[in-house]
Amino acid sequence: MPEPDQESITNGGGFSVWRRLESFALGHRFLVNVVTHSALFFVALLLAYLVWYDAGPGATRQNWFHESFLRFLPLFLLFKLFIFWRMKLFRGGWQYASIRDIANILFACWWYVLATFLIWLLSFYVPVTWMKRLPMPYVGTYFRMLPKGVLVLDFLATVFLVCTARLGYRLYREELRPISAEGVRRVLIVGAGNAAEAIIREIHRMRVERFRVVGLVDDDPGKQGITIHGIPVLGPTSEIRQVCEDEEIEEIIIAMPRATQKELRRVIELCSGTKLKFQSLPGVGDLIDGRVTVSQIRPVDINDLLGREAVELDACAVAKFIRNRRVLITGAGGSIGSEMCRQVSLYEPARLILVEQAETPLFDIENELKKTHREIPTIPCICDIFDRQRVMSLWEKHRPEVVIHAAAHKHVPLMEQNPCEAVKNNIFGSKNVADASIRYGAAEFVMISTDKAVNPSSIMGCSKRIAEIYTQSLNGRDDCKTQFKAVRFGNVLGSSGSVVPTFRKQIAAGGPVTVTHPEMTRYFMTIPEAAQLVLQAATMGQGGQIFLLDMGEPVKIVDLARQMITLSGFRPDEDIDIVFSGVRPGEKLFEELRTSGEDIEPTVHPKVMVWKHTSQDPEKVSEAIEGLEKFQNLQDRAKTIEAFRKIVPEYAPLNPPGAEGEKSSGRDGQDAPGKK
Repeated sequence: MPEPDQESITNGGGFSVWRRLESFALGHRFLVNVVTHSALFFVALLLAYLVWYDAGPGATRQNWFHESFLRFLPLFLLFKLFIFWRMKLFRGGWQYASIRDIANILFACWWYVLATFLIWLLSFYVPVTWMKRLPMPYVGTYFRMLPKGVLVLDFLATVFLVCTARLGYRLYREELRPISAEGVRRVLIVGAGNAAEAIIREIHRMRVERFRVVGLVDDDPGKQGITIHGIPVLGPTSEIRQVCEDEEIEEIIIAMPRATQKELRRVIELCSGTKLKFQSLPGVGDLIDGRVTVSQIRPVDINDLLGREAVELDACAVAKFIRNRRVLITGAGGSIGSEMCRQVSLYEPARLILVEQAETPLFDIENELKKTHREIPTIPCICDIFDRQRVMSLWEKHRPEVVIHAAAHKHVPLMEQNPCEAVKNNIFGSKNVADASIRYGAAEFVMISTDKAVNPSSIMGCSKRIAEIYTQSLNGRDDCKTQFKAVRFGNVLGSSGSVVPTFRKQIAAGGPVTVTHPEMTRYFMTIPEAAQLVLQAATMGQGGQIFLLDMGEPVKIVDLARQMITLSGFRPDEDIDIVFSGVRPGEKLFEELRTSGEDIEPTVHPKVMVWKHTSQDPEKVSEAIEGLEKFQNLQDRAKTIEAFRKIVPEYAPLNPPGAEGEKSSGRDGQDAPGKK
C-alpha cells in the first residue's frame, strides 16, 4: 500500500479518517497488501463464476457455488498470492502506480493462468489413484470439474480489479484528495516531451500544491492540440508571450533538458518585458534515470544561456601530464586558480603546492581540497610572487615539476590607474616564477594569459603580453629544460569582480544596471571549461607555443544585462533601468582573439588552437624587461606606456585617465577576464 505524506490533511482541526487508515496501512504494509489482494482475488473468481453460469454454457447448472467455487477458492487464492509475492507486487506504493506496474500484474496473471491450465491438462492424463495421494484430494478428484471458461474469465477479472484498484488510488491521491492551495503559482511549461510529462506527473503528486500547470507550448506541429495528463498544448513557443498574458501565467518551467543555449535565449527574449520567473529541469541524465522531482526544479541561471557543452578531454593525456608529479599553482585562491586546483586534484598529483598572496582565499581552497581529496598532500604557501627571494626559496624547497601560473592583476581600469602594480605583479612576478622554474628544474610551465594581450589597448593587456614574450623567449636559452607554454582566453562567467556577479548585485539592489557602451561585446566561457581546456592545452607541444581557446560567439553586454534582469523576474528599463556609463580607460568595444588568421593552426583538440609566432632573442627580451625595473614604483602612466611600446609595438592605448571613461571606472565588470 502507498506511504502517506508527512503533511496531514485536517478536518476540523483533527486527522481525517482516511489519514488514520493510511497510517495503519503504513505500519502493517504486508498484511494490508495480502488482505486487500485476497479480497480482490475472491471477487475476481466470484465474478468469473457468475458470468460463466449465468450467460455461458454452464447456465443450466445450478449448484456451482458449493460444488465448484468453494472447492477451488482456497487453491486459487494461495496460488495467486504466492505468485504476486514472488514477483514483489506487494512492495510497490499504490500512489506511484504506472505502466510498469500494470505490466508486472499482467505477467503475474499469465504465469498463474499458464500453471493452472497445465495442472488442469495433466489431470486428464495422470491416473486418479496418483492424484488421490495429494495433500488436498479435491485437487486430483475434482480438478477436472474446473470449467476452462472460468479460468479465462478469472484472469480478465483479476487484471481488471487489481489494476483498477491501484490506478484508482493514484487518481484519488493526485486529483480528488483535498490539498492545500495556498501560494499556488500559475505555470506554463515550455516543451511537451517526456520531460514535461514527468514533471506534470510529479506536480500532480504533490500534497501541498505549489504549481498549477495551465498549459504547455511546443514547436512540434504534431503536438499542437494534444493534452498531457489533462494539460493542453496551447501553441508554439513563438506565441508564448500572448499565452502568458491570456492565461495570467506567473512562472515558466523550461522542460527541454537537451535545449541549446541559443534556444534558451530565444525563449527568454520572447518573454522580455514580462515579470515572469523562469525555472528549469534537471539534466538529461536525471530524466533518463527517472529521478525527476519537483524539488529539483531550479531557477534558470545566466550560465544556462551562455555556458556551452561539456568539454571532452583527452583524459589519458591529462593524467599522464599530472599523475605522480609535484604541481605548483600560483594564484591558487582566485577564480581560475582555485578551479585549476580542483581539476588537477582529479588526476592524482604527487603533491599540490598552493601559492597565493591573499590568506583567506588560500585558507578556503586548502580546506576544500582536504575534504574532497584528502589523499593528496596539499601545501598552502602565502607568497607575493613579486618577492623574488621568497619565490626562489619556495621553488628550492618543493621542487615543482609542473607550474601553472594563474596569479595576475586582471582589472583593466585599476591597472590604468595603478600601472606600477601591473609592472610588479604581471611582469616581474611572472619573471620571478619563470626564472625559479628554470633554476630548480620544473619540466612544464603553463602561463594563463588573456585575449587582452592581442593587439593590447590597456596596461593590463600589454603587461600580460610582455609576460608572454618573456616566458616564450626562455625556450631558446641553452640552460632551459623547462617547456614554457601560454594559454589565452577571454572572460569567464562568475569570476570575482566580473560582469555577472556585478550585475547580480545591482539587480538585487533594485538597479540601475550599468553598462559602459551599447555596442560593448565580450567572449565568455565557464570557469570549469576554461580550467579543463588549460590542462588540455598544457599536454600539447614541446614548449614555446601560445594556445588559444575557442571562445564561441561574442555576447553583447547590454543583451546580457537584459537577460539577467528578465531571469530575475523584472522588466528591463521598467522595473530595473539600464544606464550607459561610458567606455572606461583601456577598454575596447570588441575583444580580439588573434592577431592574424593565417598564423593560427588547429590542434588535435577542436577547442584548442595554437598561434604560430616567432620567438624573440632571449638576451634582448631580458634587457628590455630589466629596463622596466624603474617603473616598479613609478606612478607615471605616460612613461610606462612609452616603455611598454618599445617591447610591444602593436600596443595602442585607449581612453587615457581624465577622458570620458574615467568617471565610470569600477561601474561594471565586463572587462575582467577572471584570471585570478
